[in-house]
Amino acid sequence: MTDRMKNSGRPRAASTLALVLLAASAAACGADDAPSAEAAAAAPARGMPAALVLSPEQVRHGGVRWGLPASTDMASTLELPARLAPDEDRTASLGAPAQGRVLSVAVQPGDRVVRGQVLVGLQSADASTARADYQKAAADLASRRAAATYARTARERAERLLAIKAVARQDVERAQADDELARSALAQAQAELDRARSAVARLGVSAADGSMSLRSTVTGVVLSRQAMPGTVVEPGAALVTVSDLGSLWLEIAASDRAAAVLRPGSRVRFAVPALPGDTFEASVKSVGGSLDPATRALPVRAVVANGHGRLRPEMFATAWVDVGERRGALRVPEDAVQLLDGKPTVFVARPDGKGGAHVTRRAVTTGATTGGQTLVFGGVGPGEHVVLAGAFAVKSEFARSQMPEG
Repeated sequence: MTDRMKNSGRPRAASTLALVLLAASAAACGADDAPSAEAAAAAPARGMPAALVLSPEQVRHGGVRWGLPASTDMASTLELPARLAPDEDRTASLGAPAQGRVLSVAVQPGDRVVRGQVLVGLQSADASTARADYQKAAADLASRRAAATYARTARERAERLLAIKAVARQDVERAQADDELARSALAQAQAELDRARSAVARLGVSAADGSMSLRSTVTGVVLSRQAMPGTVVEPGAALVTVSDLGSLWLEIAASDRAAAVLRPGSRVRFAVPALPGDTFEASVKSVGGSLDPATRALPVRAVVANGHGRLRPEMFATAWVDVGERRGALRVPEDAVQLLDGKPTVFVARPDGKGGAHVTRRAVTTGATTGGQTLVFGGVGPGEHVVLAGAFAVKSEFARSQMPEG
Protein backbone atom coordinates (compact mmCIF):
# COMPACT_ATOMS: atom_id res chain seq x y z
CA MET A 1 0.00 0.00 0.00
CA THR A 2 2.88 2.28 0.75
CA ASP A 3 4.35 1.58 -2.68
CA ARG A 4 0.99 2.32 -4.34
CA MET A 5 0.78 5.62 -2.53
CA LYS A 6 4.30 6.53 -3.56
CA ASN A 7 3.62 5.67 -7.16
CA SER A 8 0.38 7.61 -7.20
CA GLY A 9 2.14 10.73 -5.84
CA ARG A 10 4.74 10.89 -8.65
CA PRO A 11 2.30 11.90 -11.37
CA ARG A 12 0.93 14.70 -9.24
CA ALA A 13 4.44 16.01 -8.59
CA ALA A 14 5.25 15.84 -12.29
CA SER A 15 2.06 17.69 -13.18
CA THR A 16 2.79 20.37 -10.66
CA LEU A 17 6.32 20.79 -11.97
CA ALA A 18 5.03 21.04 -15.53
CA LEU A 19 2.57 23.75 -14.56
CA VAL A 20 5.29 25.72 -12.81
CA LEU A 21 7.58 25.47 -15.81
CA LEU A 22 4.75 26.47 -18.16
CA ALA A 23 3.94 29.54 -16.08
CA ALA A 24 7.60 30.53 -15.92
CA SER A 25 7.90 30.14 -19.67
CA ALA A 26 4.82 32.28 -20.24
CA ALA A 27 6.19 34.94 -17.90
CA ALA A 28 9.50 34.89 -19.72
CA CYS A 29 7.79 35.24 -23.07
CA GLY A 30 5.74 38.17 -21.76
CA ALA A 31 8.88 39.83 -20.49
CA ASP A 32 10.55 39.47 -23.92
CA ASP A 33 7.50 40.84 -25.80
CA ALA A 34 6.97 43.95 -23.62
CA PRO A 35 9.89 46.08 -24.92
CA SER A 36 8.90 45.41 -28.56
CA ALA A 37 5.33 46.56 -28.04
CA GLU A 38 6.52 49.58 -26.14
CA ALA A 39 8.95 50.52 -28.90
CA ALA A 40 6.28 50.03 -31.56
CA ALA A 41 3.96 52.34 -29.69
CA ALA A 42 6.68 54.96 -29.27
CA ALA A 43 7.84 54.91 -32.90
CA PRO A 44 4.90 56.77 -34.49
CA ALA A 45 4.98 59.38 -31.75
CA ARG A 46 8.59 60.24 -32.48
CA GLY A 47 7.71 62.38 -35.60
CA MET A 48 10.05 64.58 -37.65
CA PRO A 49 12.87 66.27 -35.71
CA ALA A 50 12.94 70.05 -35.32
CA ALA A 51 16.63 70.22 -36.25
CA LEU A 52 19.42 68.17 -37.74
CA VAL A 53 23.11 68.44 -38.53
CA LEU A 54 24.32 68.49 -42.13
CA SER A 55 27.81 67.27 -42.83
CA PRO A 56 30.04 69.02 -45.36
CA GLU A 57 29.46 66.09 -47.75
CA GLN A 58 25.67 66.47 -47.47
CA VAL A 59 25.95 70.21 -48.10
CA ARG A 60 28.05 69.71 -51.23
CA HIS A 61 25.95 66.82 -52.55
CA GLY A 62 22.64 68.68 -52.08
CA GLY A 63 23.92 72.00 -53.45
CA VAL A 64 22.88 73.64 -50.18
CA ARG A 65 23.62 77.35 -49.87
CA TRP A 66 22.52 79.72 -47.14
CA GLY A 67 22.59 83.46 -46.66
CA LEU A 68 20.81 86.50 -45.26
CA PRO A 69 17.46 87.02 -47.03
CA ALA A 70 16.51 90.44 -48.34
CA SER A 71 14.14 92.37 -46.09
CA THR A 72 11.26 94.58 -47.11
CA ASP A 73 8.42 96.49 -45.49
CA MET A 74 4.95 95.86 -46.87
CA ALA A 75 1.38 95.14 -45.94
CA SER A 76 -0.30 91.77 -46.04
CA THR A 77 -1.59 91.03 -49.50
CA LEU A 78 -4.55 89.25 -51.02
CA GLU A 79 -4.07 87.31 -54.23
CA LEU A 80 -6.95 87.72 -56.69
CA PRO A 81 -7.71 86.34 -60.16
CA ALA A 82 -7.77 88.89 -62.97
CA ARG A 83 -7.54 89.28 -66.73
CA LEU A 84 -6.52 92.00 -69.15
CA ALA A 85 -9.15 93.49 -71.47
CA PRO A 86 -9.23 96.27 -74.09
CA ASP A 87 -9.80 99.76 -72.73
CA GLU A 88 -13.36 100.37 -73.91
CA ASP A 89 -12.78 104.11 -73.80
CA ARG A 90 -10.14 103.64 -76.52
CA THR A 91 -11.79 100.88 -78.52
CA ALA A 92 -14.06 101.18 -81.56
CA SER A 93 -16.29 98.40 -82.85
CA LEU A 94 -16.92 99.52 -86.42
CA GLY A 95 -20.23 98.38 -87.90
CA ALA A 96 -21.95 98.59 -91.26
CA PRO A 97 -23.60 102.03 -91.61
CA ALA A 98 -26.28 100.58 -93.92
CA GLN A 99 -27.33 97.32 -95.48
CA GLY A 100 -24.91 96.33 -98.19
CA ARG A 101 -22.48 93.84 -99.66
CA VAL A 102 -18.87 93.66 -98.53
CA LEU A 103 -16.58 94.34 -101.48
CA SER A 104 -13.16 94.27 -99.83
CA VAL A 105 -11.43 94.02 -96.44
CA ALA A 106 -8.08 95.78 -96.23
CA VAL A 107 -6.84 94.61 -92.79
CA GLN A 108 -6.14 91.49 -90.74
CA PRO A 109 -6.18 91.00 -86.95
CA GLY A 110 -2.98 92.41 -85.50
CA ASP A 111 -2.52 95.09 -88.16
CA ARG A 112 -1.76 98.61 -86.97
CA VAL A 113 -4.05 101.26 -88.42
CA VAL A 114 -4.36 105.03 -88.18
CA ARG A 115 -7.41 107.21 -87.75
CA GLY A 116 -9.19 107.71 -91.09
CA GLN A 117 -7.67 104.65 -92.77
CA VAL A 118 -10.06 102.66 -95.02
CA LEU A 119 -10.72 99.23 -93.52
CA VAL A 120 -13.72 97.83 -95.42
CA GLY A 121 -15.32 98.63 -98.76
CA LEU A 122 -19.09 98.06 -99.26
CA GLN A 123 -21.71 98.51 -101.95
CA SER A 124 -25.18 99.63 -100.90
CA ALA A 125 -28.42 100.92 -102.41
CA ASP A 126 -28.59 103.40 -99.54
CA ALA A 127 -25.19 104.73 -100.57
CA SER A 128 -26.37 105.22 -104.16
CA THR A 129 -29.48 107.03 -102.94
CA ALA A 130 -27.44 109.27 -100.65
CA ARG A 131 -25.07 110.12 -103.50
CA ALA A 132 -28.00 110.97 -105.81
CA ASP A 133 -29.62 113.11 -103.12
CA TYR A 134 -26.37 115.00 -102.64
CA GLN A 135 -25.95 115.68 -106.34
CA LYS A 136 -29.58 116.82 -106.60
CA ALA A 137 -29.19 119.12 -103.61
CA ALA A 138 -26.01 120.58 -105.06
CA ALA A 139 -27.77 121.29 -108.38
CA ASP A 140 -30.79 122.82 -106.62
CA LEU A 141 -28.51 125.05 -104.58
CA ALA A 142 -26.84 126.32 -107.72
CA SER A 143 -30.23 127.10 -109.25
CA ARG A 144 -31.45 128.87 -106.12
CA ARG A 145 -28.24 130.87 -105.93
CA ALA A 146 -28.71 132.10 -109.48
CA ALA A 147 -32.36 133.01 -108.78
CA ALA A 148 -31.33 134.87 -105.63
CA THR A 149 -28.70 136.82 -107.55
CA TYR A 150 -31.24 137.84 -110.20
CA ALA A 151 -33.83 138.86 -107.57
CA ARG A 152 -31.26 141.02 -105.74
CA THR A 153 -30.25 142.73 -108.97
CA ALA A 154 -33.89 143.36 -109.89
CA ARG A 155 -34.59 144.91 -106.50
CA GLU A 156 -31.56 147.20 -106.70
CA ARG A 157 -32.58 148.36 -110.22
CA ALA A 158 -36.17 149.03 -109.09
CA GLU A 159 -34.94 151.04 -106.13
CA ARG A 160 -32.75 153.20 -108.43
CA LEU A 161 -35.64 153.81 -110.81
CA LEU A 162 -37.91 154.73 -107.94
CA ALA A 163 -35.37 157.34 -106.84
CA ILE A 164 -35.75 159.17 -110.20
CA LYS A 165 -39.52 158.51 -110.24
CA ALA A 166 -39.19 156.29 -113.31
CA VAL A 167 -41.12 153.35 -111.83
CA ALA A 168 -44.12 152.88 -109.56
CA ARG A 169 -43.57 152.07 -105.88
CA GLN A 170 -45.71 148.96 -106.35
CA ASP A 171 -43.12 147.56 -108.76
CA VAL A 172 -40.35 148.23 -106.24
CA GLU A 173 -42.21 146.46 -103.46
CA ARG A 174 -42.78 143.47 -105.74
CA ALA A 175 -39.03 143.30 -106.50
CA GLN A 176 -38.20 143.48 -102.80
CA ALA A 177 -40.61 140.61 -102.03
CA ASP A 178 -39.13 138.51 -104.84
CA ASP A 179 -35.67 139.11 -103.39
CA GLU A 180 -36.76 137.95 -99.94
CA LEU A 181 -38.35 134.80 -101.36
CA ALA A 182 -35.22 134.03 -103.39
CA ARG A 183 -32.98 134.39 -100.35
CA SER A 184 -35.25 132.10 -98.31
CA ALA A 185 -35.22 129.49 -101.08
CA LEU A 186 -31.42 129.75 -101.21
CA ALA A 187 -31.13 129.14 -97.46
CA GLN A 188 -33.44 126.13 -97.75
CA ALA A 189 -31.40 124.70 -100.62
CA GLN A 190 -28.20 125.21 -98.60
CA ALA A 191 -29.71 123.32 -95.63
CA GLU A 192 -30.76 120.45 -97.90
CA LEU A 193 -27.25 120.24 -99.34
CA ASP A 194 -25.76 120.16 -95.84
CA ARG A 195 -28.12 117.31 -94.89
CA ALA A 196 -27.23 115.33 -98.02
CA ARG A 197 -23.50 115.95 -97.44
CA SER A 198 -23.82 114.72 -93.85
CA ALA A 199 -25.58 111.54 -95.01
CA VAL A 200 -22.86 110.91 -97.58
CA ALA A 201 -20.14 111.43 -94.96
CA ARG A 202 -21.90 109.20 -92.42
CA LEU A 203 -22.17 106.39 -94.92
CA GLY A 204 -18.67 106.95 -96.25
CA VAL A 205 -19.93 107.27 -99.81
CA SER A 206 -17.40 107.83 -102.55
CA ALA A 207 -18.29 110.72 -104.88
CA ALA A 208 -16.69 108.86 -107.78
CA ASP A 209 -18.57 105.52 -107.81
CA GLY A 210 -21.03 105.63 -104.91
CA SER A 211 -19.38 102.80 -102.94
CA MET A 212 -19.07 102.97 -99.15
CA SER A 213 -15.75 103.03 -97.28
CA LEU A 214 -15.60 102.12 -93.59
CA ARG A 215 -12.79 104.11 -91.98
CA SER A 216 -11.08 103.65 -88.61
CA THR A 217 -12.08 106.17 -85.97
CA VAL A 218 -9.04 105.48 -83.74
CA THR A 219 -5.34 104.80 -84.15
CA GLY A 220 -4.50 101.37 -82.83
CA VAL A 221 -4.43 97.64 -83.54
CA VAL A 222 -7.08 95.50 -85.24
CA LEU A 223 -8.35 93.08 -82.57
CA SER A 224 -10.91 91.20 -84.65
CA ARG A 225 -12.33 91.09 -88.15
CA GLN A 226 -15.81 89.74 -88.81
CA ALA A 227 -16.20 91.10 -92.36
CA MET A 228 -15.79 88.73 -95.32
CA PRO A 229 -15.87 89.82 -98.97
CA GLY A 230 -19.10 88.91 -100.72
CA THR A 231 -21.30 88.72 -97.63
CA VAL A 232 -24.39 90.87 -97.18
CA VAL A 233 -24.48 92.70 -93.86
CA GLU A 234 -27.26 94.45 -92.01
CA PRO A 235 -27.03 97.98 -90.57
CA GLY A 236 -24.96 97.99 -87.38
CA ALA A 237 -23.37 94.56 -87.97
CA ALA A 238 -19.87 94.50 -86.43
CA LEU A 239 -17.19 94.30 -89.11
CA VAL A 240 -13.87 95.29 -87.50
CA THR A 241 -12.78 96.09 -83.93
CA VAL A 242 -9.84 98.44 -83.39
CA SER A 243 -8.30 99.38 -80.03
CA ASP A 244 -5.52 101.64 -78.83
CA LEU A 245 -3.45 99.12 -76.81
CA GLY A 246 -1.44 101.88 -75.16
CA SER A 247 -4.01 101.55 -72.38
CA LEU A 248 -5.68 98.36 -71.11
CA TRP A 249 -8.16 97.42 -68.41
CA LEU A 250 -7.34 94.96 -65.65
CA GLU A 251 -10.59 93.25 -64.65
CA ILE A 252 -10.34 91.86 -61.11
CA ALA A 253 -12.71 89.51 -59.30
CA ALA A 254 -12.37 90.99 -55.81
CA SER A 255 -13.35 89.26 -52.58
CA ASP A 256 -15.29 91.01 -49.82
CA ARG A 257 -12.09 91.73 -47.90
CA ALA A 258 -10.33 93.20 -50.94
CA ALA A 259 -13.39 95.22 -51.92
CA ALA A 260 -13.29 96.96 -48.55
CA VAL A 261 -9.92 98.58 -49.37
CA LEU A 262 -10.30 99.11 -53.12
CA ARG A 263 -11.54 102.48 -54.35
CA PRO A 264 -10.94 104.64 -57.44
CA GLY A 265 -7.29 105.65 -57.52
CA SER A 266 -6.01 102.67 -55.50
CA ARG A 267 -2.85 101.03 -56.81
CA VAL A 268 -2.85 97.31 -57.65
CA ARG A 269 0.13 95.10 -58.52
CA PHE A 270 -0.23 92.21 -60.94
CA ALA A 271 1.72 89.70 -63.00
CA VAL A 272 0.93 87.57 -66.05
CA PRO A 273 2.17 84.00 -66.66
CA ALA A 274 3.27 84.95 -70.17
CA LEU A 275 5.89 87.36 -68.75
CA PRO A 276 7.41 85.55 -65.76
CA GLY A 277 9.49 87.66 -63.43
CA ASP A 278 7.82 90.96 -64.35
CA THR A 279 5.41 92.87 -62.11
CA PHE A 280 3.12 95.65 -63.34
CA GLU A 281 0.91 98.27 -61.72
CA ALA A 282 -2.62 99.46 -62.40
CA SER A 283 -4.82 102.24 -61.04
CA VAL A 284 -8.37 101.34 -60.03
CA LYS A 285 -10.89 103.09 -62.28
CA SER A 286 -14.19 101.73 -60.95
CA VAL A 287 -15.53 99.35 -58.31
CA GLY A 288 -18.74 97.44 -59.00
CA GLY A 289 -21.86 98.29 -57.06
CA SER A 290 -22.88 94.67 -56.38
CA LEU A 291 -21.42 91.19 -56.30
CA ASP A 292 -21.54 88.92 -59.32
CA PRO A 293 -24.32 86.42 -58.48
CA ALA A 294 -22.42 83.57 -60.15
CA THR A 295 -18.93 84.09 -58.65
CA ARG A 296 -19.87 86.04 -55.49
CA ALA A 297 -17.03 88.43 -56.37
CA LEU A 298 -17.05 92.19 -56.84
CA PRO A 299 -16.00 93.32 -60.35
CA VAL A 300 -13.21 95.90 -60.27
CA ARG A 301 -11.64 97.65 -63.24
CA ALA A 302 -8.17 99.18 -63.18
CA VAL A 303 -6.34 101.10 -65.91
CA VAL A 304 -2.97 99.76 -67.08
CA ALA A 305 -0.46 101.93 -68.95
CA ASN A 306 0.86 99.74 -71.79
CA GLY A 307 3.13 102.08 -73.71
CA HIS A 308 5.74 99.33 -74.07
CA GLY A 309 3.13 97.11 -75.77
CA ARG A 310 4.16 93.92 -73.95
CA LEU A 311 0.74 93.27 -72.48
CA ARG A 312 -2.17 92.07 -74.62
CA PRO A 313 -5.92 91.78 -74.10
CA GLU A 314 -7.29 88.48 -72.72
CA MET A 315 -4.08 87.61 -70.88
CA PHE A 316 -4.80 85.96 -67.54
CA ALA A 317 -3.25 87.72 -64.56
CA THR A 318 -2.78 87.45 -60.81
CA ALA A 319 -3.40 90.66 -58.89
CA TRP A 320 -2.24 91.53 -55.38
CA VAL A 321 -4.06 93.96 -53.14
CA ASP A 322 -2.45 95.29 -49.95
CA VAL A 323 -4.64 94.93 -46.86
CA GLY A 324 -3.95 95.66 -43.20
CA GLU A 325 -0.99 97.47 -41.69
CA ARG A 326 2.49 97.37 -43.17
CA ARG A 327 4.97 95.04 -41.51
CA GLY A 328 8.41 93.63 -42.09
CA ALA A 329 8.86 90.70 -44.43
CA LEU A 330 11.69 88.73 -45.98
CA ARG A 331 12.10 88.00 -49.66
CA VAL A 332 13.47 84.52 -50.41
CA PRO A 333 13.68 82.37 -53.57
CA GLU A 334 10.46 80.51 -54.26
CA ASP A 335 12.23 77.13 -53.87
CA ALA A 336 13.49 78.13 -50.41
CA VAL A 337 9.96 77.55 -49.05
CA GLN A 338 9.07 73.87 -48.69
CA LEU A 339 5.98 72.14 -47.33
CA LEU A 340 6.57 70.11 -44.16
CA ASP A 341 3.62 68.61 -42.28
CA GLY A 342 1.41 70.61 -44.65
CA LYS A 343 2.91 73.96 -43.56
CA PRO A 344 5.17 76.38 -45.48
CA THR A 345 8.63 75.99 -43.98
CA VAL A 346 12.06 77.53 -44.38
CA PHE A 347 15.34 76.19 -43.02
CA VAL A 348 17.54 78.33 -40.78
CA ALA A 349 21.22 77.35 -40.92
CA ARG A 350 23.90 77.89 -38.31
CA PRO A 351 27.25 77.11 -40.00
CA ASP A 352 29.77 75.07 -38.03
CA GLY A 353 32.79 76.67 -39.74
CA LYS A 354 33.81 73.36 -41.36
CA GLY A 355 31.44 73.34 -44.32
CA GLY A 356 28.53 71.79 -42.43
CA ALA A 357 25.68 73.39 -40.53
CA HIS A 358 23.11 72.89 -37.83
CA VAL A 359 19.73 73.32 -39.58
CA THR A 360 16.43 74.17 -37.89
CA ARG A 361 13.07 74.06 -39.65
CA ARG A 362 10.77 77.08 -39.12
CA ALA A 363 7.10 77.32 -40.07
CA VAL A 364 6.35 80.65 -41.77
CA THR A 365 3.50 82.59 -43.35
CA THR A 366 4.00 83.28 -47.03
CA GLY A 367 2.83 86.20 -49.14
CA ALA A 368 2.87 86.86 -52.86
CA THR A 369 5.40 85.26 -55.21
CA THR A 370 6.71 87.49 -57.99
CA GLY A 371 9.75 87.09 -60.16
CA GLY A 372 10.62 83.80 -58.46
CA GLN A 373 10.78 85.52 -55.04
CA THR A 374 8.35 84.75 -52.22
CA LEU A 375 7.50 87.00 -49.30
CA VAL A 376 7.90 85.37 -45.89
CA PHE A 377 6.38 86.68 -42.65
CA GLY A 378 7.50 85.50 -39.21
CA GLY A 379 9.53 82.44 -38.25
CA VAL A 380 12.94 83.96 -38.99
CA GLY A 381 14.72 86.44 -36.79
CA PRO A 382 17.01 89.29 -37.88
CA GLY A 383 20.52 88.18 -38.79
CA GLU A 384 19.61 84.49 -39.20
CA HIS A 385 20.84 82.65 -42.26
CA VAL A 386 18.23 80.92 -44.39
CA VAL A 387 18.83 78.07 -46.82
CA LEU A 388 18.38 79.86 -50.17
CA ALA A 389 19.39 76.98 -52.46
CA GLY A 390 19.09 73.23 -52.01
CA ALA A 391 16.08 73.49 -49.68
CA PHE A 392 14.54 70.38 -51.23
CA ALA A 393 17.67 68.38 -50.37
CA VAL A 394 17.40 69.60 -46.77
CA LYS A 395 13.73 68.61 -46.72
CA SER A 396 14.75 65.13 -47.91
CA GLU A 397 17.24 64.85 -45.05
CA PHE A 398 14.52 65.74 -42.55
CA ALA A 399 12.23 63.13 -44.09
CA ARG A 400 15.02 60.52 -44.04
CA SER A 401 15.67 61.19 -40.36
CA GLN A 402 12.02 60.32 -39.66
CA MET A 403 12.25 56.88 -41.27
CA PRO A 404 12.88 53.88 -38.92
CA GLU A 405 16.30 52.22 -39.22
CA GLY A 406 16.59 49.03 -41.23
